[in-house]
Amino acid sequence: MPEQSNDYRVVVFGAAGVGKSSLVLRFVRGTFRETYIPTVEDTYRQVISCDKNICTLQITDTTGSHQFPAMQRLSLSKGHAFMLVYSVTSRQSLEELEQIYEQICQIKGDIQKVPIMLVGNKSDDTQREVDASEGEVLASKWKCSFMETSAKMNYNVQELFQELLNLEKRRSVSLQVDGKKSKQQRKKDKLKGKCSVM
Repeated sequence: MPEQSNDYRVVVFGAAGVGKSSLVLRFVRGTFRETYIPTVEDTYRQVISCDKNICTLQITDTTGSHQFPAMQRLSLSKGHAFMLVYSVTSRQSLEELEQIYEQICQIKGDIQKVPIMLVGNKSDDTQREVDASEGEVLASKWKCSFMETSAKMNYNVQELFQELLNLEKRRSVSLQVDGKKSKQQRKKDKLKGKCSVM
């Protein structure tokens, strides 16, 4: 179990080309790049609120290849929360997540307390191989949450990160730092949980 610190570590896993970096860059910088550049490992940081204190959301964007198993194990052991990303245009990318999910279970033990999101990216693409219902069924089997996104169209990107933080039960984590919430957000907080979007 990772120690509690001023960092809240989210690790993003998935096959090469599924859009992991695109999702992270869209969330952190609000940008999208059309060209594909393979990632070995990148880390991005954003200020968030943890237990009503300011802390850092550290997002580790992992490689899509299997060339660095030691780095993968380190990310798994240090991560607090996980995004398992596949492309809705590639059934194989969904199937490859099984091994990573099994490693999370092996390293973390009781995954009921570990926030995990199964993410079907590229939902704007018409060359779909995986229906949303298949993602929902797998998420139910794995006892994790599911969401479809499009980094390109900025669809469900902010919501994805907020939902992942909402799954954290060991401490209160929020994308919001300044303490000011809209009336609608206060109502959502009462109904849903401890976290809110800025």
